[in-house]
Amino acid sequence: GMLRFITRRLALSVLIVVLSVSLLFGMIHMIPGDPASVILGPRATPELRAELNERMGLDRPFAVQLGRFLGNVALGDLGEDPFSRRAVSDIVFEQLPFTLMLVFAAIGAATLLGVPLGCYSALHRGSWLDRLTAILSVAFIAIPSFVVALYALLLLSVKQRWFPAIGAGETGNLADQLWHLVLPAFALGLGWVGYIARLVRASMLEVLEENHVRTARAFGLPERVIIGRYALRIAILPTVTILGLGIGTMLSGALFAEIVFSRPGIGKLLYEAVMTRNYPVVMGSVLVTTVFFVASTMVSDIVNAMLDPRLREPGGRS
Repeated sequence: GMLRFITRRLALSVLIVVLSVSLLFGMIHMIPGDPASVILGPRATPELRAELNERMGLDRPFAVQLGRFLGNVALGDLGEDPFSRRAVSDIVFEQLPFTLMLVFAAIGAATLLGVPLGCYSALHRGSWLDRLTAILSVAFIAIPSFVVALYALLLLSVKQRWFPAIGAGETGNLADQLWHLVLPAFALGLGWVGYIARLVRASMLEVLEENHVRTARAFGLPERVIIGRYALRIAILPTVTILGLGIGTMLSGALFAEIVFSRPGIGKLLYEAVMTRNYPVVMGSVLVTTVFFVASTMVSDIVNAMLDPRLREPGGRS
C-alpha cells in the first residue's frame, strides 16, 4: 500500500511540474519587451538582435520553444545565460543553498515555537496564556513578512546593532552565516508561528475529545503518554501538510527577506532576471522553485500517510 501510494504521488508530482512550467513559460513570453534589446542595449543593430534571438531560440514558434525547453530539462540542461554565457544550472544552484538555508531555518524555528504553543493552549483552554496566544497568533499572521523584515533591520540591526544588517556571512564560517541568518529567518517565519499554533490548538482540542483518548485515560495512562503517543500524533497531521506547503510558499516569500537584507538567493536572482528579461535564468529559477514546492508537498503527503494508514488508499484524503 505504501509503495503504491508513493508511486501515485510521484506521478502526480511530475504531471504538476510539467503543467506548471508550461503555463509559466507561456506567461513569461507574454511579458512586454524584447529580451535582445534589453541585453544588447538600444543601439544594437537589427542584425545583432536577430542573431541573439536565434541563439536564444526566440525566433521559433512558441510550441517549438516549449518542446525544446522541456526536452532539454529532461536531459538536465537548463540553458545558457546570455549575459555571462554560463550554464543556467550553475547559476541557479549557486544561489539555491542560501535560500534553502533561510527557508528551513524559518520553518524550523516556527515549528519549534508554534507546536508547543498550540499544545499548551489546547491543554489549558480558556487560560490567560491561551487568550494571549490567540491574540499574538492573529497579530503574527496579519503582519506581512516584508514589514517585519524592515522593522527588524531598523530596530535590531541599525539602531541596536545586535545583528548584522546585510549579507549572508563569511564563506566557510558557519557561525557567521548562522548569525547573519537570524533576522531574515525571524522575518520570514514569524507569521507561520501563528498559523502553526492555531492549527495545532484546533486539532488537539478535537483529538482530545475522541474515544481512544478517553479510553487511554480510563486505563490510567500518564497524561504525558496520552498527549505524546495518542493525541499529538494525530493532531499533528494537518500541521505536517501545512509545513509542506509552507516550505514551498517560503521559497517565493524569501524574495523580500533577500532584498531587504541584501542576501544572495534564488528569489533575488529571479527578480533580477525578470527585470532584465533574462528568459533562461527566469525559467531555470522557476523550474527549480516549482520542483521544490511540489517535492515538499509530496513529502508531507507521504509523512501523513506513514502516520495515518487510512490516507494511503485512493480517496482516503479528504
